[in-house]
Amino acid sequence: MNEVLKILSLIILMNFGCNAQNNEPSEFIPKGYVEFDKYFGDLNKDGKDDCVLVIKKTDTSNVVINRFDKTVNRNRRGIIVLFKNANGYQLTDKNYNCFSSENEDGGVYFPPELWIEIKNEKLHVHYGHGRYGYWDYTFRFQKSNFELIGYDSSSNRGPITNRETSINFLTKKKLIRENTNEDAESGDEIFKETWSNIEIENLIKLSEIKDFDELDMYNY
Repeated sequence: MNEVLKILSLIILMNFGCNAQNNEPSEFIPKGYVEFDKYFGDLNKDGKDDCVLVIKKTDTSNVVINRFDKTVNRNRRGIIVLFKNANGYQLTDKNYNCFSSENEDGGVYFPPELWIEIKNEKLHVHYGHGRYGYWDYTFRFQKSNFELIGYDSSSNRGPITNRETSINFLTKKKLIRENTNEDAESGDEIFKETWSNIEIENLIKLSEIKDFDELDMYNY
């Protein structure tokens, strides 16, 4: 009888192990959300491809008619970070509501395009605004959280770069590069560099950001 129980226990453990290793990132998407985008890359220096999901809420009340008489989905988006290990994926960090909809009304401008990049074991939340420039938030996993360690932005006029900003929240240094050549064409910019110190007590956690649109880097 004991031998039979051992065999049954072994079968259960084998099945559990297989299921754990075969879990899919989609299993971590909460009810009421769908996958919007998916990215893979190593975020914790273990050589395994971790997964970052951008998710979108499915509340039908946020599907509206815009000013161009088009039906658009204004549901907000969020992020889920999953680390890959020997047993499959595990939830590492999340924020279900931190990104605005891709269909926000940008007025005379189009809304910036959001995408995620995993580079040098860091998580980049990148907003591209075409010929107007970009802004990029760099997060690193530390102290059991993804924390904001850097910010970079570029303000452009077509191919001309007018101003670049770079903030390192670890060294507490800020660099502003301003083009002083008013007649510059692409590549002819002459930049004046200004360094300054910033004040910050605690690093911003990815999970605590209510709205990326309201992250005002001019405060630093």
